[in-house]
Amino acid sequence: MANNLPSEFDVIVIGTGLPESIIAAACSRSGQRVLHVDSRSYYGGNWASFSFSGLLSWLREYQESSDTVNESPAWQEQILENEEAIALSRKDRTIQHVEVFCYASQDLHEDVEEAGALQKNHASVTSVNSTVAADSVCLPKEDESLSTVSCEIPAEQTPSSNPESAPEVNDVEAIEEKENDCNDKTCMQATSEKETSENVPTAENTAEQPKKNMITYSQIVKEGRKFNIDLVSKLLYSRGLLIELLIKSNVSRYAEFKNITRILAFREGRVEQVPCSRADVFNSKQLTMVEKRMLMKFLTFCMEYEEHPDEYKAYEEMTFSEYLKTQKLTPNLQHFVLHSIAMTSEATSTTIDGLKATKNFLRCLGRYGNTPFLFPLYGQGELPQCFCRMCAVFGGIYCLHHSVQCLVVDKDSRKCKAIIDQFGQRIISKHFIVEDSYFSENTCSNIQYRQISRAILITDRSVLKTDSDQQISILTVPASEPGTSAVRVIELCSSTMTCMKGTYLVHLTCTSSKTAREDLEPVVQKLFTPYTETEIENEEVEKPRLLWALYFNMRDSSDISRNSYNDLSSNVYICSGPDCGLGNDNAVKQAEALFQQICPNEDFCPPPPNPEDIVLDGDSLQPEPSESSSILPTNSETPKESPYLGNPEEPSE
Repeated sequence: MANNLPSEFDVIVIGTGLPESIIAAACSRSGQRVLHVDSRSYYGGNWASFSFSGLLSWLREYQESSDTVNESPAWQEQILENEEAIALSRKDRTIQHVEVFCYASQDLHEDVEEAGALQKNHASVTSVNSTVAADSVCLPKEDESLSTVSCEIPAEQTPSSNPESAPEVNDVEAIEEKENDCNDKTCMQATSEKETSENVPTAENTAEQPKKNMITYSQIVKEGRKFNIDLVSKLLYSRGLLIELLIKSNVSRYAEFKNITRILAFREGRVEQVPCSRADVFNSKQLTMVEKRMLMKFLTFCMEYEEHPDEYKAYEEMTFSEYLKTQKLTPNLQHFVLHSIAMTSEATSTTIDGLKATKNFLRCLGRYGNTPFLFPLYGQGELPQCFCRMCAVFGGIYCLHHSVQCLVVDKDSRKCKAIIDQFGQRIISKHFIVEDSYFSENTCSNIQYRQISRAILITDRSVLKTDSDQQISILTVPASEPGTSAVRVIELCSSTMTCMKGTYLVHLTCTSSKTAREDLEPVVQKLFTPYTETEIENEEVEKPRLLWALYFNMRDSSDISRNSYNDLSSNVYICSGPDCGLGNDNAVKQAEALFQQICPNEDFCPPPPNPEDIVLDGDSLQPEPSESSSILPTNSETPKESPYLGNPEEPSE
């Protein structure tokens, strides 16, 4: 099939991360012929989401030393005398220091497997620092712990005749099966009622019978398709650039969203809920009446601070933290504003940065709920796929697991003219958009990348217990010592379709100063306790129990100057991977800027035409793009309209 690809396009996009997918959709919508390829077997790159077995398979890919990409040995022969090749990297080096730990009971039997998933081979996905992991004082004893020795995923398995228990052949099937389920509200009922009642503790049972319903590793494996685990942890500001783009382009119809229900703060060793809206402030029992008035007065000023420059001009050179101390705010209020509303750095953010962030937070309140944030059902990885679908609808062609060997550059014009793929096919194009991780070490030799520290945890209950077990929370844990960063914690419940019932999926993120585990484990120890037999016997454990943990460092290629890359042609455009910020504005700004360079006179992702307004005339007959005419990133069912996103001037359904 790959050999039958057209030989010429207007735009070739390499990588299916969020910025690349937005650009591909915008170019396809404006009438450009788009080829969108990815050497990976799944959509999203470092923006992807995985089921539990899919994540284990992803881990295995990064721990394999051998390179399995098929390469045509003859591609060099296709380079002519007046051409030169810029070789692309054949191995993704954006993930480092991967460490996996399991604290749940190790009762995994040989016949236990995720429904529709790869079987687990008991000897493998080991922490890269397994001796350190085993000796660590914060972990269970060696004989109690590590699923670090129980998670390898074989490359191939023979499918079973039973569709419920058929093992996945590769990551593509894992992702496709997840997507097919995810457009169906009943996907959470994929297992039988018997399995559900036996293996998934209800909220009531979890509270009343913690011993009887303790969660085991085999349950996590068996219910693995109910997990959608994001590699990058972000939220959507309700008036942010991505929400506006989703509404404008009508791509929002391909996704559904939930409100973040509460914003938390960590102060003096305790987790507290932060009052945000006017109603929250005046209903809060944590604040005195004087504090409530102080806070409302300050937040009102932040909403219109630009109209009163005299109020802050004298403080522009100091940090926002120092500025707050001058504003007659109690230490309690200063902490709330700095870490839970502005969410800025205590050491580096200026007064203007803090005021802008606070105003943005307040401006987003109330549009879709009582917090400023939305989260996409089934995970952040749905968003790149939504834009890929838009691209495909307007004629874009998609090829996963399709690597590009090199870019072909004309020596005279210094313009890139073609790519050569893994089959040796030369494909010509006018513009080339390449995700940073595809460039070789030679191209990036002058770049010093920052790193993002990430942790993904599965826990048995929320960090702040309330009457409802379906809370979606964001928490900022301040930096504990100079030179380190505050840690952002996002806790997701099962109603987000990212974890099984009776568990929470917790994402921790910060700018790296050391390895991810060294950066984040102190915060994990403050908020959670390992899920061991000793702790299970004590029914009054204050902290949530930690069932499973993954640590890794991810490259942050944002804000890298184009001039830092060696010998790039002017028609080769670079997209960065995820940044450490909470929102997605950087990806949207990047995509729009590159689109304007490619199509300077075109509207960026305009809404699709109303089918009733399309006029087809004689010889100029242009058949309406069909989703079946291209390779789609998700299933071919018509997506449901989102009940959450809509024009704010019109009532949402």
